[in-house]
Amino acid sequence: MPDNVKASTVAGSVGAIATAGTAASTASAVVGGSAATIMSATAGTTGAALASVAGASGTAGAAAISSGMAAIGSTVGGGMAAGAIMTAAAPVAVVAAIAYGLFKLFED
Repeated sequence: MPDNVKASTVAGSVGAIATAGTAASTASAVVGGSAATIMSATAGTTGAALASVAGASGTAGAAAISSGMAAIGSTVGGGMAAGAIMTAAAPVAVVAAIAYGLFKLFED
């Protein structure tokens, strides 16, 4: 790595690319799909677990996940598919932000 490129810049760039890749991969699987397609594409993922936390109270399982994805997606004017993309990309973005912060913290 050249001396003029900081490790935190590399970490941030790699994290941004990974986040965009995850979002694009999820989008290709869920955009235009039915609720069943979206649920099968996201089953067992961290995004589905995040969505179930945001789901409507009193619901469980698929109902909690789908209502959570719809609620998260509605924050950007979308629906369940937008929520699926956001919840899939969120964990990758968090790890990238932590890596960037650690590199920045220990940089000279």
